[in-house]
Amino acid sequence: MNIFEFERLLLAEIDDNIATATDDQLFAGGYLRGHITLSVAGCDIDGRTHLRDVKARVNRSLHDAIMAGELNEQDQALVEGFWADLIDKVEQASIAE
Repeated sequence: MNIFEFERLLLAEIDDNIATATDDQLFAGGYLRGHITLSVAGCDIDGRTHLRDVKARVNRSLHDAIMAGELNEQDQALVEGFWADLIDKVEQASIAE
């Protein structure tokens, strides 16, 4: 899977659960969308083509946002947990194919 397919699967997983998502999940998903999209674009520009590059860039982007005070501790835990679950779901789904 390439980074663009990875992005598509991540965003589809967020979108597919909108109807049943809690307010917290909607917040975390919406917050992560921008970080995911910008991270994939940054990887593409830099010629970074591995999924680990996207994951690292999203993690760094989230860390920078947290250090900038964008998220309180509760929201930080929520977003980081959602991100971990999202990665796990997408990777498990790609293995099952």
